[in-house]
Amino acid sequence: MQRLTAYQLRSLGVGVLIEDGHILALNKPSGLLVLPDRYDEAKANLIGLLTSAEPEMYVVHRLDRETSGVIVLAKTKDAHASLNAQFEARSTSKVYHAVCKGEAEADEGIIDMPLSEHSHVRGKMRPDMKNGKDSITSYRVLERFDGFVSVEARPKTGRTHQIRVHLAQSGMPIVGDGMYGDGVPFKLSAIKRGYKEGEEPEKPLLERTALHAYLLTFRHPASGEEMTLEAPLPKDMRSVMQALRKYAKSRPAKDM
Repeated sequence: MQRLTAYQLRSLGVGVLIEDGHILALNKPSGLLVLPDRYDEAKANLIGLLTSAEPEMYVVHRLDRETSGVIVLAKTKDAHASLNAQFEARSTSKVYHAVCKGEAEADEGIIDMPLSEHSHVRGKMRPDMKNGKDSITSYRVLERFDGFVSVEARPKTGRTHQIRVHLAQSGMPIVGDGMYGDGVPFKLSAIKRGYKEGEEPEKPLLERTALHAYLLTFRHPASGEEMTLEAPLPKDMRSVMQALRKYAKSRPAKDM
């Protein structure tokens, strides 16, 4: 497979944020794996789309299949080592935006809840205060609605499904999350009074976990310059926010 051009990547919904001889930063769409599925290698994945014999691509961090947003890849072994060291030292900064069901008790807070793999459900994580790995997420409410809340989450650690578990355990399961929430797609009829069904069945505004990697800050592996990359909210999450603001009584957080 030949290395895809920026135009070809955009046609697949993958946006190129920045590229040089050391790194490639992308805006990953929802629905695309980062690495091949261990049980089904035929599933489309980012590395499979990008790589050929040259250049090599090195994964530094991951996003869940349904999570959209910023992801950075290394193009050399030296860049890989530098970025890996930054992530392991927790010197990078990650900001996610999520649309959640329920209510936040406070406008901001820190969720300190160790996590471990579920013993009976493959791929699922669970709170484990005794044997779990340290997992810390800070959050800030951006907007409140009737039955929903828009949240900014900043993971201090990088555990699998960390934000999803932490928000769900705090009474704010992410919209569309079938593993830690109800998995129900977001439909306009759920919030718009007097919604009238048309001739065709209603199409959901969002059919995936409403979680987006919005900002990533790190130091360039060659120059040492601090970089902050931003991936704007994708269309489906923008549509949900517009609908909530129009039909679900938007209320700013108290400290905004």
